[in-house]
Amino acid sequence: MNASVWAPLAGRRLLLVGPVPPPSGGMANQTRQLRELLIGEGLQVDLLPTNPPYRPAWLASWRGVRAVARLVGYVGRLWRACGQADVVHVMANSGWSWHLFAAPAIWVAAWRGRPVVVNYRGGEADSFLQRAARWVRPSLRRCARLVVPSGFLEAVFAKHGLPAQVVPNIVDTARFRPAPNPASGGFHVLVARNLEPIYDNASALRAMARVVTQVPDARMTVAGSGPEAERLQALVQQLGLSHAVRFAGRLDREAMADLYRQADVLLNASLVDNMPNSLLEAMASGVAVVSTNVGGVPYIAEHDETACLVPPGDDEAMAHALVRLAQDAALRDRLRGNGLVAVGRYTWSAVAPQWARVYAEALASRA
Repeated sequence: MNASVWAPLAGRRLLLVGPVPPPSGGMANQTRQLRELLIGEGLQVDLLPTNPPYRPAWLASWRGVRAVARLVGYVGRLWRACGQADVVHVMANSGWSWHLFAAPAIWVAAWRGRPVVVNYRGGEADSFLQRAARWVRPSLRRCARLVVPSGFLEAVFAKHGLPAQVVPNIVDTARFRPAPNPASGGFHVLVARNLEPIYDNASALRAMARVVTQVPDARMTVAGSGPEAERLQALVQQLGLSHAVRFAGRLDREAMADLYRQADVLLNASLVDNMPNSLLEAMASGVAVVSTNVGGVPYIAEHDETACLVPPGDDEAMAHALVRLAQDAALRDRLRGNGLVAVGRYTWSAVAPQWARVYAEALASRA
């Protein structure tokens, strides 16, 4: 990396506010990764997690009390940390995450006279802004920059009269890389989303039930955890898929990267999405992708060029795409090759200058 892009930040201190693993998740992983990369560039980066363990631990079982206790402690930590920062970078999401974590960080930084960069990542932004734009706008007016990871969210905010600029997610191509010798042993489908309703893993399982009737050696690994675990495991039993589906639970980065290298196809059945890291990680790992064409997915994947895109909730279309890839090695290889090229736009060398410019502009706005 050319150090000159970071020259405006020499001697400056950045405060990064956001969730971190555990548990792992798209925004938590991006927070951790961005901090590591910025420190690797020689920047001074402080981290203020929005999801620290509850102290005392018994607070975790008292929903209302724990929210108040966490908010009070969080605001106190924000006040102290913002006082030491030159730029505050806030990782933001929709719903209560915005009201309890992003908005307080913006206002505390503003009261402390620090420029704020809001990095909004919620795939449900449109519905959230329809409900809460009058509460969101006053906070965003106090921000130096509003940054989103995709053209999809840029268009959503523009619809609500809120200008944003795009800085994409980052994929670690040193960790997520193709297998030198692709493993054999049946057609392996990977699902790499948390077990939550918006990711519609049930449709992925129903698609798999269709696939095994045409591709008998097909198998699926579901890597993730969440509130739908028991329901999905029961569905596997109902569909007669016990022999073909394995629930791997939540995996760390290294184990996840290894699992990608064992897969033939990634299946993303999400009903709502912004810029799923799992798609970028699969492409970087040389894995073909089947995904619903929701939200920001069509902004990063092109049908039959870098992925097979299907309608949400349509397990028949998902199954058709999977069988097609199982039976058409040339198509599978084309998607893999094109994906490896496309993912170059999301490497740190491509994205770092964009973040350097955003921070420099935030500092200039303070001056």
